[in-house]
Amino acid sequence: MKISLRSVSILALTVVATILALPGTASAATTDGYDVSYPQCGTSLPRDHAFGVVGVNGGLSTRGNPCLASQLTWALGSSGVAGSQPRAQLYLNTANPGELLGQVTTWPKAGATPYGVCDGTNSQACSWQYGWERAQNSVTSFFVPAARTAAVDGRPSSYTWWLDVETMNTWQSGSSAALARNLATLEGMTTFLTSQGGRVGIYSTGQQWAQIVGSVPLGSTLVGRDSWLAGATSRSGAQAACRKAPLAPGGRVTLGQYVQSGLDHDLSCV
Repeated sequence: MKISLRSVSILALTVVATILALPGTASAATTDGYDVSYPQCGTSLPRDHAFGVVGVNGGLSTRGNPCLASQLTWALGSSGVAGSQPRAQLYLNTANPGELLGQVTTWPKAGATPYGVCDGTNSQACSWQYGWERAQNSVTSFFVPAARTAAVDGRPSSYTWWLDVETMNTWQSGSSAALARNLATLEGMTTFLTSQGGRVGIYSTGQQWAQIVGSVPLGSTLVGRDSWLAGATSRSGAQAACRKAPLAPGGRVTLGQYVQSGLDHDLSCV
């Protein structure tokens, strides 16, 4: 069965979240966190969270999460008992649709990049520029207005930003050159976020990462980035994920995700 990672049963989530929200039924304190995004709009979120990871996008990097402001407030209300994890963290959807240029209105036409000048073609340079622009748009168009609405810290430097890398989004495929273009997109996103002072990590499974990116060369800006590993269905599975190799060389596995009862739970590995 394909692991859909962010795709949850909205009905199951609503039932479970409502139970968690009933007066007098809050669960005992936990050191685990939860990650939420647009599928959880309109539902009652767990109250026993040690930290929260909130999706900035609405499923695609070009869309915003309409509940971002309220979910940011929820994350910052975490107990903080997992001392190694910030109370509020963020994640961004990622993709590289360069093989579908005729259908992509957001593909860049120009830009100076570490891979040369982007000329609007399906190249490493334009892939990098695409990543930069998508991260910039997510921060300035979606995150900053939501932070202002929620009256929370709107500085990108105050957060860890996870790059959500999944096969369900559009990626280039079929050759080592295609994987290199995918890598360039993630490097562009990373470079923008770090230019704003943000801390950047990678969310994926080993299998999906291998399919989308493959190996990460030592000169890449992804070297040293921490990993948040998905795919487990139990807490013990997430604990096992904590002992796996990171997605990028030089990094650490700092979070393990497991899905139970329609909720994305997150276990701190550090």
